Amino acid sequence: MSKVFVLDTDKQPLNPIHPGRARMLLSQGKAAVLRAHPFTIILKEAVFNPDVEPLRIKIDPGAQTTGLALVNDSTGEVVWIGELQHRGFQIRDALTSRRQLRRSRRNRKTRYRKPRFLNRTRNTGWLPPSLTSRVANILTWVKRLSALCQITAISQELVRFDTQQMENSEISGVGYQQGTLAGYEIREFLLSKWNRTCAYCGVKDTRLEIEHIQPRSKGGSNRVSNLCLVCLPCNQKKGNQDIKDFLKGKPDLLKRILAQAKKPLADTAAVNATRWNLYENLKKTGLPVEVGTGGRTKYNRTIRGLHKTHYWDAACVGASTPERLITNGVKPLLIAAKGHGTRQQCRTDKFGFPVRYCSRTKFHKGFQTGDIVKANVTSGKKVGTYVGRVATRATGSFNISTTDGLVQGISHKYCIHIHKKDGYAYVA
Repeated sequence: MSKVFVLDTDKQPLNPIHPGRARMLLSQGKAAVLRAHPFTIILKEAVFNPDVEPLRIKIDPGAQTTGLALVNDSTGEVVWIGELQHRGFQIRDALTSRRQLRRSRRNRKTRYRKPRFLNRTRNTGWLPPSLTSRVANILTWVKRLSALCQITAISQELVRFDTQQMENSEISGVGYQQGTLAGYEIREFLLSKWNRTCAYCGVKDTRLEIEHIQPRSKGGSNRVSNLCLVCLPCNQKKGNQDIKDFLKGKPDLLKRILAQAKKPLADTAAVNATRWNLYENLKKTGLPVEVGTGGRTKYNRTIRGLHKTHYWDAACVGASTPERLITNGVKPLLIAAKGHGTRQQCRTDKFGFPVRYCSRTKFHKGFQTGDIVKANVTSGKKVGTYVGRVATRATGSFNISTTDGLVQGISHKYCIHIHKKDGYAYVA
């Protein structure tokens, strides 16, 4: 597992230690658990003039998931890794639903009012809430990790996909510098878009080729919306047939492929819209910020023999990546952004009408919705141990969301705190 963060009694960060060493300090009564995620202990005495090794935090931003890693540049040791799952698309969908409900209500109640038009101003550098949340999540974890260890530098992957190059792969000229990665963005995007599987037969873990859905010989273009990934046998079998002729016996597969091909570049646009905003905010921390490209990240990860994951991509960001990364026993902390609750006074149905009441009290029986708890039920129909995020009720009968599903009707008497609500859910 990853190393354990250590603070002294004055909350001064020390060198992260091996979990075995942490267990010994806890059993001897020399330390106590400060927080469960990421696991941190606090010593019961101060440490004067500690020799603390500097660490670098490395970030691989994504539209849905961001990779985080703490690396010791001098030794090449990967101290901690994590994956941060964003909720940007959930925010977008919630705001869209709210806008539709409000518009419907205005049409019913205040039809006389003229709609507003171009009377709202936005500050320079404004981002929509769905994108702002992505940047805020990353900055939150940079700040948290900085309080738990000695971070002296930041590495960020700044460029991953080039939407202009993907939309028109034949673009050229002095005004557009392709560079050495021309064509790389297209293939990497297709790998992500088609989940590294053959679009026609679904085979994985094999060599994939770029295929024109509508053949070039029949008017097809090089636009990314006309490209997919297929295995060699499927590519040879299709040849220059029209996709509708090739899949005439599989209408469901044909419909799915055409829909997937037209899928907008929402993820790519989200990354491109937030990357410079994130970079400017990281510079405000006062730490030196190194930037790298997706090409360098993939090269670093490939020559070190690491699997394709967000957290290993993060560990390989930038030219500062040590020649040898020590990754033995390091396990990622999976982090999911859940928000800090809602200010709605009632829940509504799909038409915008209120259907149930929302409690005005956050805490019930000492717990609040979002706390991570452990419930050891000793009697009744639900005997067992359950660990997960809790949804509280004033009656004291709680619901717990575990990795195996939702467990309802657990009494507060069986629950103990593991981690107080901080807007995130964790899987160690």
